[in-house]
Amino acid sequence: MTGVWNPAGATDTGCLRAANEDRFWMDPARGVFLVVDGVGGQAAGALAAEIAVESVRAAILEPGVPEQRIRRAITAANNRIHHLAAQDSGRAGMACVLTLAVVEDGTATVGHVGDSRLYLISNGSMKKLTSDHSPVGEEEDAGELTEAEAMMHPRRNEVFRDVGSRPREASDAGFIEIRHCRVRDDSALLLCSDGLTDQLTAAQVREIVDRYRGDAQDVAGALVEAANAAGGRDNITALFVAGPRFRGSAGATRPRFSTTRVRNHVNRLTGRVAFLAYGLLLAMIVWVVLRVRG
Repeated sequence: MTGVWNPAGATDTGCLRAANEDRFWMDPARGVFLVVDGVGGQAAGALAAEIAVESVRAAILEPGVPEQRIRRAITAANNRIHHLAAQDSGRAGMACVLTLAVVEDGTATVGHVGDSRLYLISNGSMKKLTSDHSPVGEEEDAGELTEAEAMMHPRRNEVFRDVGSRPREASDAGFIEIRHCRVRDDSALLLCSDGLTDQLTAAQVREIVDRYRGDAQDVAGALVEAANAAGGRDNITALFVAGPRFRGSAGATRPRFSTTRVRNHVNRLTGRVAFLAYGLLLAMIVWVVLRVRG
């Protein structure tokens, strides 16, 4: 799959925030896709996101299997952000959350910290592959809160995992969540910040993705636009990555409708033939009766 993806990203400050602390980066030729959401307020959050992108970009190219590379890259970002925050009291609390995917040989390896998300769209369904590392996210994933309740919850933006708040090792438990999934050339990935999913339900996201007809930028832009139209309470980022044979299903013609029409036509034609045959048979019977009487 490497090198055949059709990706595009869009990001926006939203309707209420003064600055955009979201960042995204991609290297389609190497199958690498990243979304970062800064934490810490304005300049500090944006700086943390930029450091994460720079660190991941450098470390992800080092040799190794995808999971090792992802762990090293996220850990490098974490420790650099923490180091810089410790040197400046104005950057205290600077951190970020992120989702990083590396696609090689038909498998997506995902490294995830926080409440950004990655969805797999395949076989007519959309599945969330990451877990939200937040109190509200855990309750939603466990079915204790509905999607609507979680979207409106006052603690929605709290997270218990981040990149940068303290020093980390790549192997630390409770730090980087790793997921693996098979991806086919007729599937797609969506990486996004919580500014998108706090405004749009999964059904609304899927409806927009289903409009895809070959232009990934249209989908990414439409997702951000829809989140802004729904309120835009936070920065919004969507990175949409379509496989070469992926097509949305909205407006698609279903073969069974054509089959039904053909069958109905055949049924009507058969009925007409039968009516004519019965008419001819009746006429012959009448003719025979008249000849016998004659």
